[in-house]
Amino acid sequence: MVEGILVLDYGGQYCHLIARRIRELSVYSEIAPGDISKEEVLSAGFSVKGLILSGGPASVFKGGPTIDRRLLDGSIPVLGICYGHQLIAHVLGGKVSKGTKGEFGTCLVFLNRRMGVLKGLKEKERVWMSHRDLVVEIPKGFSVDAFSDSCPIAAFSNEKLKIYGIQWHPEVIHTENGMQILKNFVFNICKCSPEWKMEGFVEKAIDEVREIVGSGRAIVALSGGVDSSTAAMIAYKALKDRVIAVFVDHGLMRAGEAEEVRKFFEGKGLKVIYVDASSRFFNMLKGVKDPEEKRRLIGNEFVRVFEEVAKDIEAQFLIQGTIYPDRVESGRGLTARIKTHHNVAGLPEKMNLEVIEPLRDLYKDEVRIVARELGLPKEIIERQPFPGPGLAVRVLGEVTPERVELLRKTDKIVREEIEKEGLSSRIWQFFAVLLNDRSTGVKGDSREYGHIVAIRAVESVDAMTAKFSRLPYDLLERISTRITNEVAGVTRVVYDVTHKPPSTIEWE
Repeated sequence: MVEGILVLDYGGQYCHLIARRIRELSVYSEIAPGDISKEEVLSAGFSVKGLILSGGPASVFKGGPTIDRRLLDGSIPVLGICYGHQLIAHVLGGKVSKGTKGEFGTCLVFLNRRMGVLKGLKEKERVWMSHRDLVVEIPKGFSVDAFSDSCPIAAFSNEKLKIYGIQWHPEVIHTENGMQILKNFVFNICKCSPEWKMEGFVEKAIDEVREIVGSGRAIVALSGGVDSSTAAMIAYKALKDRVIAVFVDHGLMRAGEAEEVRKFFEGKGLKVIYVDASSRFFNMLKGVKDPEEKRRLIGNEFVRVFEEVAKDIEAQFLIQGTIYPDRVESGRGLTARIKTHHNVAGLPEKMNLEVIEPLRDLYKDEVRIVARELGLPKEIIERQPFPGPGLAVRVLGEVTPERVELLRKTDKIVREEIEKEGLSSRIWQFFAVLLNDRSTGVKGDSREYGHIVAIRAVESVDAMTAKFSRLPYDLLERISTRITNEVAGVTRVVYDVTHKPPSTIEWE
């Protein structure tokens, strides 16, 4: 029987990322609800060598989710992260309280005991924190292993029971030695062997699509990005002529994008239907300013277009390129909703199509691995991530054809200059945002009250966390000069220097 680590989900935004990191160590991992019983753990379908308790938005002393107390009896090694760290202390008789000052982002922790999961680390480590509650008293039999300026008990352990708690997040890339902590737990403490590989995903996904659709027909939502293109190729391999890709031009694409998608998929075997629904979407968005309402309306309208096409070809299924960050940010289970993704929580309650999501548990970089295995070209695999609602969520406030066109021209300049600088492969995502405000400028010795544009460029691995990219000042100056000179009505350009968290990558 395969052995691995079970991650208990308490609603943390990075829960699935923990499981991902374990798989990167060539060790099998699965996610289970935080209230799973010990009996269910022991019959999980694989040999559970250890448990990791995820973070979460709740408070343990305010009715937050809890754990089967028997899972903390020492029979299975346990690592608690953030909320999981607090939960262990709370359940075993320690004390958790609301801190007077939260810690969000990178900070320093000081290690006074470097053993167990902290073995091999330095006395001072830079880590990623995201919490307000904190452990103020440890349970009997435990030792304090680390602290920070705002957190007196940032890590604790009981070596006899093999139970460990850390307040920070080792799974995010901003924790410098986070993978070493996970390696210590997985290999040194749980005694797992690095024998599991992510091979066979394509075959499993193809089989899943084929089994669900059966003798029926399907359409696949195609945007031209790596997610939808990968889902489309999986669907084609599974169903051949019983699947048709549908590309909906909602008028909110980047410059030249619709033409690029059409050019690539011509002659690839997969039949593609192109629907120009731009006027339909713009009419629907008139007067709408709230970003969540934009996403909801766009998600609904996409589905209505798909349903119309599906009815014409007698298809019963809709295949989407939904990936895990889409689902986790839209809210799932205990996870708080960050923003509604049009293809997840933005879907209408009643649909005439059954949705299939073959990539639902993958991150962007994992999708790119699958795309390479499927033989997709570099220009698709490395395509800039782009939200399904398109420029509608980069135009803050009301979406009109005029404002979208202004942003489209601006965004084109940003992309051209960053690509010319040779930075496009290093930066995860870069784009322009049109603000819903105006600013006084001077053009031709005259006052001009014009638009404000923000530039956003971030570096990431999986889109769950990101750092703003430190673009050269000369590059920023060229971008700003071109925008204010070439795009009529823009008088000010600003650069966004916020990480994710606390912000998201997109502004809306």
